[in-house]
Amino acid sequence: MTCKKCGYQDHKETILFGSPLCQVCATFAPEKVHDFQDYISEKIDWKKLDTFRKFDQSPGRKQKQGMQKMATIGRLQTRPPLGYDVQNGNLIPNEDAVRVHSLFKTFLARTYSLNSLAKNFSLSINGLKKILTNRTYLGEIKFDGKIHKGDHPQLINSEIFYAAQRKLKDYLRPRK
Repeated sequence: MTCKKCGYQDHKETILFGSPLCQVCATFAPEKVHDFQDYISEKIDWKKLDTFRKFDQSPGRKQKQGMQKMATIGRLQTRPPLGYDVQNGNLIPNEDAVRVHSLFKTFLARTYSLNSLAKNFSLSINGLKKILTNRTYLGEIKFDGKIHKGDHPQLINSEIFYAAQRKLKDYLRPRK
């Protein structure tokens, strides 16, 4: 079929809001109907998009490949979590590492609500949950759904981490 935006004849098309689009135009298409209509009305020559088709490059592909490569060698791809600093591209524990360890121990030892525990450690509830579920504290890097061995020291041992996961799962279980 022919792409409604650029006019390219593509055997792999995507139908969005009833309009056929080539793979490149579908990649950039907005998700709202009103924005989509404006997007379709701005016609473009298919030859300008031919480079993407020729090299089968989707936007951000090289960046993701680089990030994947760094994750496989154990490097973090985002901001350092609480308790770590970055020096020369490596994660090293900072003065907040004791705070993180204390948070895990307190969470396991006492029956605080998540709200009161978050207030005691000056965190939001979501921030608390992120810390309690962050695998970086085990010395691992999670990227693109895969877990890689990190090149940084772990702050929490695996017994404490998994005990916290079990307790957090009970806390987040829907109430009857």
